[in-house]
Amino acid sequence: MPELPETETIARDLHDMVRGARVTRVNVPRPDVLRETDVAGLDAALRDAAVERVWRRAKLIVLDLRGASGAWHVVVQPRFTGGLIVDDGQLSESERQYVCVSFTLGDGRVLHYRDVRRLGAVALMSGERFAEYSAGLGPEPLDPTLTTAAFSGCIRDSRQPIKAALMDQRRLAGVGNIYANEALWLAGIDPSREAASLSDPEWATLHHELRQVLQASIAARGTSFRDYRDARGERGRFVEQLAAYGRAGEPCRRCGHRLIGTHAVDGRSTVFCARCQY
Repeated sequence: MPELPETETIARDLHDMVRGARVTRVNVPRPDVLRETDVAGLDAALRDAAVERVWRRAKLIVLDLRGASGAWHVVVQPRFTGGLIVDDGQLSESERQYVCVSFTLGDGRVLHYRDVRRLGAVALMSGERFAEYSAGLGPEPLDPTLTTAAFSGCIRDSRQPIKAALMDQRRLAGVGNIYANEALWLAGIDPSREAASLSDPEWATLHHELRQVLQASIAARGTSFRDYRDARGERGRFVEQLAAYGRAGEPCRRCGHRLIGTHAVDGRSTVFCARCQY
C-alpha cells in the first residue's frame, strides 16, 4: 500500500487542490526520505515554483512544477506508510510528528509528505531523468491502448507464479498485493500457477477482471486497512468490497468454501479459494 487506486486517488485530489499554487517555502524535517537531491537542492529548485500538474505513474505520485530554475518533477513513492495531505490547519500536532517534507503554498496551506515508518521516498528529477526512470516501468494496466494481447505479452513468458508476475513493476506498473489477489479470485485462477501456463481465454478473463477491480477501487477512493488516507485525510472505502484479500478463513463469496491464507506463493499474504481458483 498504496497501490494504483490509492495513488491515483491522491494524484487526482492534489491536481484539483493545488494546481496553480506557488511554493513559498520548503521544509524537510526528515531528509533521509530524499532521493536524487538534498535539502538545499530541493529548496533552490522549488522555491517560488508553480504546480502545473499532479498525476500518477505506476505507484508514484508525480508533481510537475515550473519556476525560475526550470521544470521539475517531484516524484513521491509512498510505499507502505507514506502519504500526501493538504493541510489547511486541521492536521493535529500528533499527526505532524510524522511529516517528512512540507511545501508551504502561497495561500497559506501546506502540502505535507507524511510517513510513519519513513519507508517511502521523495525524489527531485528533471524531465530527462524522469523519462529514463519511467522507461524502466511496465505499461499501465488501465491504459486503453493496452489490449489483452499486449497485457499477456508483458507477462506470459514468466516462470514466476502469476501473482508475483502481476506485481513485477517492470512488466506491469501499479499492481500490488491487494489487487493481484482480487483479480485472480475474480478470474478463478490459482495465484501459484506459473504465468506461462495460462491459456489465451484465461489471459482475457484476467485482463478484464484486473481492469474492473482497479476501476472499482478508484471509484471507492482506494482501500484503507491502517495507514492509507487520501489527500483530504479520508479513508478509502473499497475494503468493504474486497472478496479475497484480508478474508482468510472466511467463506468464499462464490462457493462458500473456506478461503485459504498463505505466504508460500511469493512470501506475501495471499488469500485464495482452493475450490474456485485452479
